Amino acid sequence: MRYDPQKLEHDHARPNFGSGWYWRPTVVFPTLASLRQRFPTAEIDVVVEPRSQGAYRLCPSTQRTIKFDFKGRNSLADFANLLGVMRDREYELALSLGQRWSARFLLWLTGIPQRISYTGEANYYLTQTVPLAPEQYAAAMYHDLLKPLEITQPCPPIRLGIPRSDLDWAATEQERLGIKGRSYILIHGGSSALAQQKGIQKLYPPDSWVTILRTLQEKMSHVPLVLLSGPEDQGIVTAIQERLPQILTLSPPDVGKMAAAIANASLLLCTDSAPMHVAVGAGTAVLALFGPTDPTKLLPVDPKFRYLRAADGKTMAEIPPSQVIDCILGA
Repeated sequence: MRYDPQKLEHDHARPNFGSGWYWRPTVVFPTLASLRQRFPTAEIDVVVEPRSQGAYRLCPSTQRTIKFDFKGRNSLADFANLLGVMRDREYELALSLGQRWSARFLLWLTGIPQRISYTGEANYYLTQTVPLAPEQYAAAMYHDLLKPLEITQPCPPIRLGIPRSDLDWAATEQERLGIKGRSYILIHGGSSALAQQKGIQKLYPPDSWVTILRTLQEKMSHVPLVLLSGPEDQGIVTAIQERLPQILTLSPPDVGKMAAAIANASLLLCTDSAPMHVAVGAGTAVLALFGPTDPTKLLPVDPKFRYLRAADGKTMAEIPPSQVIDCILGA
């Protein structure tokens, strides 16, 4: 089988949880990086949902994105168009991140000679399968798909390639806020509308945030505190600003500029949300608050990336503000 040039298609079939910024692609970046390392002259493409397309501006391992709304009301003509694009490019390898039979059937129709996904339904449409191990860190779970290619090294860290234009935007914003060249703590307290619609409680109460921020202002008066506001965060940001009108706020319009703002922070204090995953890729220290989701599946093992989880494993509001403060101050 000829791998030069190598092509990759990948299917986002899993639920997304973000904060207007789509984060899930970042945990796939290590898989793409290992492919790039193994096949340096390859062309690696990704099929992405519309909301995740912008995130691939941060991925240094891919050539192009092919947009397709898998969750939309697609006609047979829509699928035929996608199939035509994939057949025209004559891909040699396809990785599918999901387990839906329809995605597997589509890959089979493309005629791509090597089709890899997790063991599940309709395996006969694939050439190789890998056992799904969802109990591990998500990036490592996706990296398992490379085992049939004899890529068996451990999953590498997430690495982002932040465009210069986004770094320049962040520098301009820091100058506007009067914090350019200073170490600052970035705070993100939001949660996606999708998670809330599904009844997944990932919000930390505004009163608790205010208690934490006021204490940090008293104890660390030399360190600026900056609220990170995303497209779906207006409610929590407004509630905090009403109590702390002098708090600084940064509102990146897209995931690239959000990544640039996070990359320059000394710490991201956040809930389990999109910025947390971007901070991991940017190498910024994290203290994340968790409720119903398992932090061991969403954060790599690294002393830079810490978390606090609700004692009941469900309600983030059960995390005492004093515990968050002590963790930041090193008590």
